[in-house]
Amino acid sequence: MEMKVDMIKQKFKCSKCNKITTFSGEEGEVKIVECPYCSSYGKVRFTKSRYHEMPYFQLFKSRNYVKLLLTLVFTVLIFTAGFLSNSYFNYGNLSLDIDDLKYQIEFLQNGDNDQITYATYYQNETSLSDIYEEAKDSIVVISGKVAYQIFYTTRYYEVQGSGFFYKFKNENIVITNNHVVSDVSDIVVTLSNGNSYTAEIIGSDAYSDLAVLSVDIPEIEFISLEIVSSSDLEVGDPVIAIGNPMGLDSTMTTGIVSQIGRTIEAANSGSFSISNIIQTNVAINPGNSGGPLLNYKGEVVGITTAIIEDSEGLGFAIPSNTILREIESLVETGSYEQHPWLGISGVDMSYSIAEVMGVDATYGWLIGSITKGNAADEAGLRGGDEQVIINNDWVIIGGDIIIAIDGNRIINGDALMSYLEEYAFPGKNLTITIVRDNEQINIDVEVGIRSAIN
Repeated sequence: MEMKVDMIKQKFKCSKCNKITTFSGEEGEVKIVECPYCSSYGKVRFTKSRYHEMPYFQLFKSRNYVKLLLTLVFTVLIFTAGFLSNSYFNYGNLSLDIDDLKYQIEFLQNGDNDQITYATYYQNETSLSDIYEEAKDSIVVISGKVAYQIFYTTRYYEVQGSGFFYKFKNENIVITNNHVVSDVSDIVVTLSNGNSYTAEIIGSDAYSDLAVLSVDIPEIEFISLEIVSSSDLEVGDPVIAIGNPMGLDSTMTTGIVSQIGRTIEAANSGSFSISNIIQTNVAINPGNSGGPLLNYKGEVVGITTAIIEDSEGLGFAIPSNTILREIESLVETGSYEQHPWLGISGVDMSYSIAEVMGVDATYGWLIGSITKGNAADEAGLRGGDEQVIINNDWVIIGGDIIIAIDGNRIINGDALMSYLEEYAFPGKNLTITIVRDNEQINIDVEVGIRSAIN
Protein backbone atom coordinates (compact mmCIF):
# COMPACT_ATOMS: atom_id res chain seq x y z
CA MET A 1 0.00 0.00 0.00
CA GLU A 2 1.47 3.34 -0.99
CA MET A 3 1.77 5.77 1.89
CA LYS A 4 0.69 9.33 1.36
CA VAL A 5 3.39 11.84 2.19
CA ASP A 6 2.25 15.21 3.49
CA MET A 7 4.06 18.07 1.84
CA ILE A 8 4.90 21.13 3.91
CA LYS A 9 5.19 24.63 2.51
CA GLN A 10 8.13 26.60 3.92
CA LYS A 11 9.11 30.22 3.27
CA PHE A 12 12.63 31.57 3.23
CA LYS A 13 14.04 35.04 2.85
CA CYS A 14 17.01 35.35 0.46
CA SER A 15 19.95 37.08 2.15
CA LYS A 16 21.12 38.47 -1.17
CA CYS A 17 17.99 40.07 -2.64
CA ASN A 18 15.82 39.98 0.56
CA LYS A 19 12.83 38.54 -1.31
CA ILE A 20 10.64 35.82 0.18
CA THR A 21 9.84 32.60 -1.70
CA THR A 22 7.74 29.56 -0.76
CA PHE A 23 9.03 26.02 -1.34
CA SER A 24 7.44 22.61 -0.69
CA GLY A 25 9.02 19.53 0.86
CA GLU A 26 8.54 16.60 3.19
CA GLU A 27 8.63 17.04 6.96
CA GLY A 28 12.20 16.88 8.23
CA GLU A 29 13.69 17.28 4.74
CA VAL A 30 16.59 19.71 4.14
CA LYS A 31 16.98 21.20 0.65
CA ILE A 32 19.45 23.48 -1.08
CA VAL A 33 17.16 25.82 -3.02
CA GLU A 34 17.76 28.46 -5.67
CA CYS A 35 16.28 31.92 -5.29
CA PRO A 36 14.14 32.56 -8.41
CA TYR A 37 14.88 36.26 -8.29
CA CYS A 38 18.70 36.40 -8.08
CA SER A 39 19.76 32.74 -8.59
CA SER A 40 21.68 32.58 -5.29
CA TYR A 41 21.42 29.43 -3.17
CA GLY A 42 20.29 28.73 0.38
CA LYS A 43 19.31 25.93 2.72
CA VAL A 44 15.71 25.26 3.80
CA ARG A 45 14.61 22.85 6.56
CA PHE A 46 10.96 21.71 6.28
CA THR A 47 9.40 21.51 9.74
CA LYS A 48 5.70 21.53 10.53
CA SER A 49 4.77 24.86 12.09
CA ARG A 50 2.43 25.30 15.03
CA TYR A 51 0.76 27.98 12.92
CA HIS A 52 -0.80 25.29 10.72
CA GLU A 53 -1.82 23.04 13.59
CA MET A 54 -3.54 25.43 15.98
CA PRO A 55 -7.14 26.64 15.85
CA TYR A 56 -7.49 30.36 15.36
CA PHE A 57 -8.21 31.20 19.01
CA GLN A 58 -5.21 29.14 20.23
CA LEU A 59 -2.96 30.72 17.62
CA PHE A 60 -3.98 34.16 18.77
CA LYS A 61 -3.03 33.23 22.32
CA SER A 62 0.36 31.87 21.33
CA ARG A 63 3.35 33.60 22.80
CA ASN A 64 4.52 35.35 19.64
CA TYR A 65 1.15 36.90 18.91
CA VAL A 66 0.77 38.06 22.49
CA LYS A 67 4.11 39.83 22.01
CA LEU A 68 2.80 41.33 18.80
CA LEU A 69 -0.36 42.57 20.49
CA LEU A 70 1.66 44.16 23.30
CA THR A 71 3.93 45.83 20.74
CA LEU A 72 0.92 47.30 18.93
CA VAL A 73 -0.57 48.60 22.17
CA PHE A 74 2.77 50.06 23.24
CA THR A 75 3.22 51.83 19.89
CA VAL A 76 -0.27 53.34 20.07
CA LEU A 77 0.44 54.62 23.59
CA ILE A 78 3.71 56.21 22.44
CA PHE A 79 1.97 57.94 19.55
CA THR A 80 -0.85 59.21 21.76
CA ALA A 81 1.50 60.46 24.48
CA GLY A 82 3.70 62.22 21.92
CA PHE A 83 0.73 63.91 20.26
CA LEU A 84 -0.68 65.16 23.57
CA SER A 85 2.71 66.52 24.70
CA ASN A 86 3.53 68.50 21.52
CA SER A 87 5.16 65.47 19.84
CA TYR A 88 8.06 64.74 22.18
CA PHE A 89 8.91 61.87 19.90
CA ASN A 90 9.89 63.22 16.50
CA TYR A 91 8.83 61.70 13.22
CA GLY A 92 12.18 59.99 12.66
CA ASN A 93 12.01 58.03 15.93
CA LEU A 94 8.38 57.10 15.31
CA SER A 95 9.24 55.88 11.81
CA LEU A 96 11.88 53.61 13.31
CA ASP A 97 9.29 52.14 15.69
CA ILE A 98 6.87 51.55 12.81
CA ASP A 99 9.58 49.95 10.65
CA ASP A 100 10.53 47.71 13.55
CA LEU A 101 6.90 46.75 14.02
CA LYS A 102 6.54 45.92 10.32
CA TYR A 103 9.60 43.72 10.59
CA GLN A 104 8.15 41.89 13.59
CA ILE A 105 4.85 41.31 11.75
CA GLU A 106 6.67 39.91 8.73
CA PHE A 107 8.81 37.81 11.06
CA LEU A 108 5.75 36.27 12.70
CA GLN A 109 3.89 35.74 9.43
CA ASN A 110 6.72 33.53 8.20
CA GLY A 111 6.27 31.11 11.11
CA ASP A 112 8.03 30.47 14.43
CA ASN A 113 11.37 32.15 15.04
CA ASP A 114 13.35 28.94 14.75
CA GLN A 115 11.81 28.10 11.38
CA ILE A 116 12.81 31.25 9.46
CA THR A 117 15.64 30.42 7.06
CA TYR A 118 18.01 32.84 5.36
CA ALA A 119 19.89 32.07 2.17
CA THR A 120 23.69 31.90 2.05
CA TYR A 121 25.27 32.58 -1.33
CA TYR A 122 27.11 29.53 -2.63
CA GLN A 123 29.20 28.96 -5.74
CA ASN A 124 30.13 25.36 -6.47
CA GLU A 125 29.26 24.48 -2.85
CA THR A 126 31.59 27.22 -1.61
CA SER A 127 30.34 29.85 0.81
CA LEU A 128 31.62 33.25 -0.27
CA SER A 129 31.04 34.65 3.21
CA ASP A 130 33.33 31.96 4.65
CA ILE A 131 36.08 32.86 2.17
CA TYR A 132 35.75 36.52 3.11
CA GLU A 133 35.91 35.81 6.85
CA GLU A 134 39.04 33.68 6.43
CA ALA A 135 40.82 36.18 4.16
CA LYS A 136 39.87 39.66 5.41
CA ASP A 137 42.35 39.75 8.30
CA SER A 138 45.20 39.08 5.85
CA ILE A 139 44.41 42.14 3.73
CA VAL A 140 45.63 45.60 4.66
CA VAL A 141 45.15 49.22 3.68
CA ILE A 142 48.39 50.84 2.51
CA SER A 143 48.63 54.61 2.80
CA GLY A 144 51.38 57.16 2.48
CA LYS A 145 52.40 60.59 1.20
CA VAL A 146 53.71 61.75 -2.18
CA ALA A 147 55.64 65.02 -2.41
CA TYR A 148 55.19 67.55 -5.21
CA GLN A 149 56.46 71.04 -5.89
CA ILE A 150 54.30 74.11 -6.37
CA PHE A 151 55.76 77.61 -6.50
CA TYR A 152 59.06 76.29 -5.09
CA THR A 153 57.22 74.84 -2.10
CA THR A 154 57.00 71.15 -1.26
CA ARG A 155 53.46 69.94 -0.74
CA TYR A 156 52.08 66.45 -0.08
CA TYR A 157 49.03 64.47 -1.05
CA GLU A 158 47.94 61.16 0.43
CA VAL A 159 47.63 57.95 -1.57
CA GLN A 160 45.97 54.70 -0.64
CA GLY A 161 45.95 51.14 -1.95
CA SER A 162 45.72 47.55 -0.80
CA GLY A 163 48.09 44.72 0.03
CA PHE A 164 48.15 41.34 1.74
CA PHE A 165 50.26 39.39 4.21
CA TYR A 166 52.58 36.65 3.01
CA LYS A 167 55.18 34.66 4.92
CA PHE A 168 58.33 34.06 2.91
CA LYS A 169 60.99 31.89 4.54
CA ASN A 170 59.69 32.86 8.01
CA GLU A 171 59.83 36.55 7.11
CA ASN A 172 56.63 38.56 7.46
CA ILE A 173 56.05 40.70 4.38
CA VAL A 174 53.28 42.62 2.64
CA ILE A 175 52.86 42.21 -1.12
CA THR A 176 51.32 45.00 -3.20
CA ASN A 177 51.65 46.84 -6.53
CA ASN A 178 54.72 48.89 -7.27
CA HIS A 179 52.58 51.83 -8.39
CA VAL A 180 50.86 51.89 -4.97
CA VAL A 181 54.12 52.66 -3.12
CA SER A 182 56.38 54.16 -5.79
CA ASP A 183 57.73 57.55 -4.63
CA VAL A 184 55.63 57.24 -1.45
CA SER A 185 56.96 58.17 1.99
CA ASP A 186 55.65 57.57 5.52
CA ILE A 187 54.05 54.27 4.51
CA VAL A 188 51.51 52.86 6.97
CA VAL A 189 49.62 49.56 6.81
CA THR A 190 46.28 49.31 8.59
CA LEU A 191 44.73 45.96 9.52
CA SER A 192 41.05 45.03 9.41
CA ASN A 193 40.88 45.48 13.21
CA GLY A 194 42.04 49.10 12.88
CA ASN A 195 45.59 48.63 14.17
CA SER A 196 48.21 50.47 12.11
CA TYR A 197 51.97 49.93 11.71
CA THR A 198 54.74 51.64 9.76
CA ALA A 199 56.25 49.82 6.80
CA GLU A 200 59.12 50.21 4.35
CA ILE A 201 59.81 49.02 0.82
CA ILE A 202 62.37 46.21 0.64
CA GLY A 203 61.93 45.26 -3.03
CA SER A 204 60.13 46.38 -6.18
CA ASP A 205 59.84 45.67 -9.90
CA ALA A 206 58.18 48.22 -12.17
CA TYR A 207 58.14 45.79 -15.11
CA SER A 208 55.69 43.52 -13.28
CA ASP A 209 54.19 46.20 -11.00
CA LEU A 210 55.17 44.30 -7.85
CA ALA A 211 56.48 45.59 -4.51
CA VAL A 212 57.30 43.98 -1.18
CA LEU A 213 57.10 45.74 2.19
CA SER A 214 58.49 44.81 5.57
CA VAL A 215 56.31 45.49 8.59
CA ASP A 216 56.99 44.80 12.25
CA ILE A 217 53.74 43.61 13.81
CA PRO A 218 52.87 41.12 16.56
CA GLU A 219 52.95 37.56 15.23
CA ILE A 220 49.40 36.95 16.42
CA GLU A 221 48.14 39.64 14.01
CA PHE A 222 50.08 38.33 11.02
CA ILE A 223 47.83 35.97 9.06
CA SER A 224 49.41 34.90 5.79
CA LEU A 225 47.52 34.08 2.61
CA GLU A 226 48.57 31.14 0.43
CA ILE A 227 49.83 31.80 -3.10
CA VAL A 228 49.26 29.06 -5.68
CA SER A 229 50.17 28.70 -9.36
CA SER A 230 48.05 30.59 -11.87
CA SER A 231 48.93 28.13 -14.66
CA ASP A 232 45.61 26.30 -14.26
CA LEU A 233 43.46 29.43 -14.59
CA GLU A 234 41.05 29.30 -17.51
CA VAL A 235 38.62 31.76 -19.04
CA GLY A 236 35.35 31.46 -17.10
CA ASP A 237 36.93 30.50 -13.77
CA PRO A 238 35.29 32.38 -10.86
CA VAL A 239 37.54 34.75 -8.92
CA ILE A 240 37.26 37.12 -5.95
CA ALA A 241 38.87 40.48 -5.24
CA ILE A 242 39.15 41.86 -1.71
CA GLY A 243 40.57 45.33 -1.20
CA ASN A 244 39.85 48.90 -0.25
CA PRO A 245 38.21 50.64 -3.24
CA MET A 246 37.47 54.36 -2.93
CA GLY A 247 38.66 54.22 0.70
CA LEU A 248 36.02 51.63 1.64
CA ASP A 249 37.92 49.06 3.70
CA SER A 250 37.58 45.29 3.29
CA THR A 251 35.31 45.27 0.24
CA MET A 252 34.67 42.00 -1.59
CA THR A 253 33.68 41.69 -5.25
CA THR A 254 33.32 38.62 -7.46
CA GLY A 255 33.43 37.78 -11.15
CA ILE A 256 35.20 35.54 -13.64
CA VAL A 257 38.43 35.38 -15.58
CA SER A 258 37.47 36.93 -18.91
CA GLN A 259 40.84 36.37 -20.64
CA ILE A 260 44.45 35.51 -19.87
CA GLY A 261 47.74 36.55 -21.43
CA ARG A 262 46.93 40.23 -21.86
CA THR A 263 49.51 43.02 -22.13
CA ILE A 264 49.03 46.43 -20.51
CA GLU A 265 51.07 49.58 -20.13
CA ALA A 266 51.78 51.09 -16.72
CA ALA A 267 53.09 54.58 -16.04
CA ASN A 268 55.93 53.27 -13.86
CA SER A 269 57.27 50.73 -16.38
CA GLY A 270 58.95 53.23 -18.67
CA SER A 271 58.18 52.61 -22.34
CA PHE A 272 57.72 48.87 -21.77
CA SER A 273 54.53 46.89 -21.33
CA ILE A 274 53.57 44.48 -18.54
CA SER A 275 52.90 41.06 -20.02
CA ASN A 276 50.95 37.90 -19.19
CA ILE A 277 48.15 39.76 -17.39
CA ILE A 278 44.88 38.21 -16.17
CA GLN A 279 41.78 40.03 -17.43
CA THR A 280 38.64 39.85 -15.25
CA ASN A 281 35.20 41.39 -14.99
CA VAL A 282 35.55 41.75 -11.21
CA ALA A 283 34.63 45.25 -10.06
CA ILE A 284 37.94 47.04 -9.43
CA ASN A 285 38.22 50.70 -8.41
CA PRO A 286 40.96 53.06 -7.20
CA GLY A 287 42.19 51.66 -3.89
CA ASN A 288 41.75 48.03 -4.98
CA SER A 289 45.25 48.02 -6.48
CA GLY A 290 47.59 45.65 -4.65
CA GLY A 291 44.82 43.53 -3.15
CA PRO A 292 44.68 39.79 -3.83
CA LEU A 293 42.74 38.05 -6.58
CA LEU A 294 41.52 34.80 -5.02
CA ASN A 295 40.14 31.55 -6.34
CA TYR A 296 37.15 29.90 -4.67
CA LYS A 297 39.45 28.11 -2.25
CA GLY A 298 40.65 31.44 -0.86
CA GLU A 299 44.08 31.05 -2.48
CA VAL A 300 45.93 33.92 -4.20
CA VAL A 301 46.05 33.57 -7.99
CA GLY A 302 46.91 37.19 -8.75
CA ILE A 303 47.12 40.82 -7.62
CA THR A 304 44.57 43.34 -8.87
CA THR A 305 46.47 46.10 -10.60
CA ALA A 306 44.53 48.25 -13.08
CA ILE A 307 41.28 49.18 -14.74
CA ILE A 308 40.48 50.74 -18.08
CA GLU A 309 38.39 53.88 -17.75
CA ASP A 310 34.88 53.69 -19.25
CA SER A 311 35.31 49.94 -19.71
CA GLU A 312 32.24 48.78 -17.73
CA GLY A 313 34.18 46.75 -15.19
CA LEU A 314 37.13 45.47 -17.23
CA GLY A 315 39.98 44.83 -14.77
CA PHE A 316 43.46 43.34 -14.75
CA ALA A 317 45.64 41.39 -12.32
CA ILE A 318 49.28 40.31 -12.15
CA PRO A 319 49.29 36.46 -12.20
CA SER A 320 50.51 34.62 -9.13
CA ASN A 321 53.17 32.83 -11.21
CA THR A 322 54.91 36.19 -11.59
CA ILE A 323 54.89 36.66 -7.81
CA LEU A 324 56.25 33.15 -7.17
CA ARG A 325 59.00 33.66 -9.77
CA GLU A 326 60.16 37.04 -8.41
CA ILE A 327 59.48 36.97 -4.68
CA GLU A 328 62.85 35.54 -3.60
CA SER A 329 64.81 38.10 -5.60
CA LEU A 330 62.61 40.98 -4.45
CA VAL A 331 63.02 40.07 -0.78
CA GLU A 332 66.71 39.18 -0.84
CA THR A 333 68.12 41.64 -3.41
CA GLY A 334 65.46 44.35 -3.61
CA SER A 335 64.87 43.94 -7.36
CA TYR A 336 64.24 41.47 -10.16
CA GLU A 337 66.49 41.67 -13.21
CA GLN A 338 65.68 38.51 -15.17
CA HIS A 339 62.98 39.74 -17.55
CA PRO A 340 63.48 38.24 -21.04
CA TRP A 341 64.10 40.62 -23.93
CA LEU A 342 64.46 40.30 -27.69
CA GLY A 343 64.92 43.97 -28.59
CA ILE A 344 62.11 44.30 -31.11
CA SER A 345 59.01 46.43 -31.62
CA GLY A 346 56.10 45.97 -33.96
CA VAL A 347 52.35 45.54 -34.42
CA ASP A 348 49.76 42.78 -34.58
CA MET A 349 49.20 41.32 -38.02
CA SER A 350 45.79 41.73 -39.65
CA TYR A 351 44.07 40.97 -42.92
CA SER A 352 44.55 44.57 -44.03
CA ILE A 353 48.30 44.52 -43.37
CA ALA A 354 48.68 41.11 -45.04
CA GLU A 355 46.85 42.43 -48.09
CA VAL A 356 49.15 45.46 -48.40
CA MET A 357 52.28 43.32 -47.89
CA GLY A 358 51.05 40.63 -50.28
CA VAL A 359 51.52 37.77 -47.79
CA ASP A 360 49.29 34.88 -46.72
CA ALA A 361 49.89 35.29 -42.97
CA THR A 362 46.96 37.17 -41.41
CA TYR A 363 48.01 36.41 -37.83
CA GLY A 364 51.24 36.81 -35.88
CA TRP A 365 53.38 39.80 -34.92
CA LEU A 366 54.99 42.02 -37.54
CA ILE A 367 58.46 43.27 -36.58
CA GLY A 368 58.70 46.99 -37.26
CA SER A 369 62.14 47.80 -35.85
CA ILE A 370 65.01 46.02 -34.12
CA THR A 371 67.33 47.48 -31.48
CA LYS A 372 70.89 47.11 -32.71
CA GLY A 373 73.07 44.75 -30.68
CA ASN A 374 70.16 42.99 -28.94
CA ALA A 375 69.09 39.34 -29.18
CA ALA A 376 66.93 39.67 -32.30
CA ASP A 377 69.60 41.67 -34.14
CA GLU A 378 72.32 39.12 -33.36
CA ALA A 379 70.07 36.24 -34.47
CA GLY A 380 69.43 37.87 -37.86
CA LEU A 381 65.77 38.85 -37.53
CA ARG A 382 64.72 41.73 -39.78
CA GLY A 383 62.66 44.85 -39.20
CA GLY A 384 60.53 46.79 -41.70
CA ASP A 385 61.75 49.13 -44.42
CA GLU A 386 58.64 51.01 -45.53
CA GLN A 387 56.11 53.16 -43.69
CA VAL A 388 52.54 53.22 -45.00
CA ILE A 389 49.08 54.25 -43.83
CA ILE A 390 46.71 51.32 -43.22
CA ASN A 391 43.24 52.00 -41.80
CA ASN A 392 44.32 55.55 -40.86
CA ASP A 393 47.37 54.32 -38.89
CA TRP A 394 51.04 54.50 -39.83
CA VAL A 395 52.53 51.00 -40.06
CA ILE A 396 56.11 49.95 -40.81
CA ILE A 397 55.89 46.96 -43.17
CA GLY A 398 58.38 44.62 -44.83
CA GLY A 399 59.75 43.04 -41.65
CA ASP A 400 59.64 39.43 -40.43
CA ILE A 401 56.31 38.12 -39.12
CA ILE A 402 56.64 35.99 -35.95
CA ILE A 403 54.03 33.19 -36.07
CA ALA A 404 55.41 30.64 -33.55
CA ILE A 405 57.93 30.13 -30.73
CA ASP A 406 59.16 26.59 -30.02
CA GLY A 407 56.20 25.30 -32.01
CA ASN A 408 53.63 27.36 -30.06
CA ARG A 409 51.38 29.47 -32.28
CA ILE A 410 51.77 33.23 -31.81
CA ILE A 411 48.66 35.06 -33.01
CA ASN A 412 49.50 38.58 -31.78
CA GLY A 413 51.72 40.69 -29.54
CA ASP A 414 49.87 39.64 -26.36
CA ALA A 415 50.64 35.99 -27.10
CA LEU A 416 54.29 36.79 -27.91
CA MET A 417 55.00 38.86 -24.79
CA SER A 418 53.08 36.51 -22.48
CA TYR A 419 54.95 33.46 -23.79
CA LEU A 420 58.30 35.15 -23.24
CA GLU A 421 57.37 36.28 -19.71
CA GLU A 422 56.00 32.87 -18.69
CA TYR A 423 58.42 30.44 -20.32
CA ALA A 424 61.59 32.30 -21.37
CA PHE A 425 64.50 33.65 -19.36
CA PRO A 426 67.79 35.39 -20.20
CA GLY A 427 70.20 32.98 -21.89
CA LYS A 428 67.53 30.50 -23.03
CA ASN A 429 67.58 29.46 -26.68
CA LEU A 430 64.28 29.77 -28.55
CA THR A 431 63.31 28.61 -32.01
CA ILE A 432 61.28 31.41 -33.57
CA THR A 433 59.22 30.67 -36.69
CA ILE A 434 58.85 33.66 -39.02
CA VAL A 435 57.31 34.45 -42.39
CA ARG A 436 59.82 36.19 -44.66
CA ASP A 437 59.16 36.77 -48.37
CA ASN A 438 56.08 34.54 -48.00
CA GLU A 439 58.20 31.61 -46.76
CA GLN A 440 58.35 30.08 -43.26
CA ILE A 441 61.82 30.08 -41.68
CA ASN A 442 63.01 28.87 -38.25
CA ILE A 443 65.60 31.06 -36.53
CA ASP A 444 67.36 30.26 -33.23
CA VAL A 445 67.53 33.19 -30.81
CA GLU A 446 69.30 33.45 -27.45
CA VAL A 447 67.09 35.51 -25.12
CA GLY A 448 68.57 38.69 -23.72
CA ILE A 449 67.87 40.71 -20.53
CA ARG A 450 65.52 43.68 -20.44
CA SER A 451 67.44 46.76 -19.32
CA ALA A 452 66.74 48.30 -15.92
CA ILE A 453 64.52 51.36 -15.62
CA ASN A 454 66.58 54.45 -14.80
